[in-house]
Amino acid sequence: MDEKNILYYGDNLDVLRRHMEKESVDLIYLDPPFKSNQEYNILFAEKNGTQSQAQMKAFEDTWRWDQGAALAYRQTVEAGGRVSEAMQAFRKLLGENDMLAYLSMMAPRLLELRRVLKDTGSIYLHCDPTASAHLRLLMDAVFGPKNFHNEIAWCYKTGGATRRRFARKHDVLLFYGKDAEQTVFNPQKEKSYMAHKYGFKKSRFEQDERGQYSWVIMKDWWELASVGSADAQRLGYPTQKPEALLERIIKASSNEGDLVLDPFCGCGTTIAVAHRLNRRWIGIDITHLAVTLVKNRLEDAFGEDVKKAYGVVGEPVSISGAMELAKQDPYQFQWWALGLVGARPAEQKKGTDRGIDGRLYFHDEGKGGKTKQIIFSVKAGHPEVAHIRDLRGVMDRENAQMGVLITMLPPSKAMRTEAAVADFYYSPGWDKHYPRIQILTVEDLMRGRGIDYPPSKHVNVTFKKAPKANRNAGENSNDLFE
Repeated sequence: MDEKNILYYGDNLDVLRRHMEKESVDLIYLDPPFKSNQEYNILFAEKNGTQSQAQMKAFEDTWRWDQGAALAYRQTVEAGGRVSEAMQAFRKLLGENDMLAYLSMMAPRLLELRRVLKDTGSIYLHCDPTASAHLRLLMDAVFGPKNFHNEIAWCYKTGGATRRRFARKHDVLLFYGKDAEQTVFNPQKEKSYMAHKYGFKKSRFEQDERGQYSWVIMKDWWELASVGSADAQRLGYPTQKPEALLERIIKASSNEGDLVLDPFCGCGTTIAVAHRLNRRWIGIDITHLAVTLVKNRLEDAFGEDVKKAYGVVGEPVSISGAMELAKQDPYQFQWWALGLVGARPAEQKKGTDRGIDGRLYFHDEGKGGKTKQIIFSVKAGHPEVAHIRDLRGVMDRENAQMGVLITMLPPSKAMRTEAAVADFYYSPGWDKHYPRIQILTVEDLMRGRGIDYPPSKHVNVTFKKAPKANRNAGENSNDLFE
C-alpha cells in the first residue's frame, strides 16, 4: 500500500464534500445508526478481564424531526431528481416524524457516497429491520433499482429474545453497484455440511477430498457469530461487527490495492480488516473517542510501525484549533486530549463527574500484580492552584497512585509547587520514582510529551487489546475459482 490511508475526525457529510474526489473509491461499507431510539454505550473491561459496569455514551441514535432535519429534507428535495421524489413520497407516507428525520440525514450522505464511488465499485449498507425497507427504497432512488445486486441476511444466535414476537436474529446488508454491469465481484466459497450429511451427489465444485464437508458458492444468507462479550475481538464498542463479516465483503468486492471507505467507522473493524487484506482505506467518525479506539486497535493488531501507514485529519494541530474544539464541544475536547496520553474517558453516571475526567490503568509488578491507576482532570479554562488540590483529594478518595492535570493554558508557579508537595510514586517493578501529580499542557501533548510513569508499552491495560493480525489468515480459501 504505497498511498497513505486516512482516518478522518468529523461529520462524514462534510468530510465527503470537502476532502473526497469523484469516483475515487472501490468499495464502501457503512453501518449507520439504525433509528432504533437507543443510546449506545461503550463498555469497558474490569481489571480482572470481566465485563464492567463502567460505561460511557458513545452516541445516541434517536433522530427527531427538528429544524436541522427539516433543513436537510428541504435541501435534498430542492436538488430535484429521483431522490427528491422519494423523499417527498416518504413525507406523504410517514409524516414529519423521527423516521423521516433519519432518512433526511441519510439521503445527502448516500448521494455523496455515490459521487465518490467508481463505476466498478460497490456499496454495502448495513441495517436492521427497523429501517431496512425504507433504506431499500432510498437506495433504489440514489443508485437505481437496476444496480441492486443482493439483499444479504446476516444471521446470528445472540440477542433479540422476546415474548411479543419471533426473536430478531438477523441484520440486512443492501448490496448495490455504481453500475451493475461493471461491478467488481470475486465469487466466494463457504463450507456446506448438508451435502455430505444427507448423501447428495456432489459436483466437482462441491466435493471435498476428505469427504467431511463441501465447498459451495456463497449464498446471500450468512450465518456468522456476532461479537460476544467473551470474544477475543470484543473491544467494548456498542455496534462492533465481526471481522469475518467484513472479510467476506472486502474479498468479494475489492482487490488488493483498492480503496475501501467506511464513513461510520466506529471502532474500526472495516479498517483493520482492509489493512490486513492489503487494501487502502479511509475511515470517518464524528467522535474523538472512536478515533482513539481505531488508533489503539491498529497498533495492537499490526504493531507500532502501523502509525507510518496512515494519517489523521480533523484533529487539532495547533493551540487555537484545540481551543476551538473545547469551545464547540467540551466532551470531544476531553476525549481528544485523553486519547493523546492513552487514557480512557471516565464512565458516565448520573450527577457530577466527581472530579474525574479520565483514567489509565497499569501494571508494574509483573503477572498477578496489583492493578494501579492514574486519575485525569482536563481543564480548558484558566488553571488554578485549587485544581491541583481537588485532584489530590480525588486521588486519595480513589486510592489512585498518580494524578495528571491536563490544561489548555500554562500552569502557574504556585500550581507546580502544589503538585510537587504531593511527592512521588515508587514503582516496585521498575525500582523508580515518578511524580505523583503531573501537569501537562495541550502544547506538551501536541509536541509528543506524555505521562512520566512505568513504560506504557508493557504495562498499560486501559483499553482491551485487539488480537494481533495475521495477514495470511482468512475465512476461506478461493483456489476453487483460480
